[in-house]
Amino acid sequence: VQLVESGGGLVQPGGSLRLSCGAYGVSGDDYSIGWFRQAPGKEREGVSCISSKTGGTYSVESVRNRFTITIDSAKKLVYLQMNDLKPEDTATYYCAIDTYAQASCHVVSSAMHYWGKGTLVTVSS
Repeated sequence: VQLVESGGGLVQPGGSLRLSCGAYGVSGDDYSIGWFRQAPGKEREGVSCISSKTGGTYSVESVRNRFTITIDSAKKLVYLQMNDLKPEDTATYYCAIDTYAQASCHVVSSAMHYWGKGTLVTVSS
């Protein structure tokens, strides 16, 4: 299994970015994918997740009204649309997969089975 993120970059405060996560080599159709981020000098935190089985999603409060996670199940692609970006959103963003079938998703990093290498998002004027 390989996860590949893309879409990071430099954006001004208030701007938008869309991150993509491709899940390759996943044999089943039921899994959940989460987005996590880690800012310099800070611990990694869960941001948002989605279940491929139900489409159910979850986002942490700090991004709930600004970030939207979606999935193209046929292509095993997950997107994170990030709007109204703030300097505090600056971080390396990682996607990770929990390959066990489940109706809901989670952002518990210790329970994820595979991780991507990350894509850097910098929000600065």
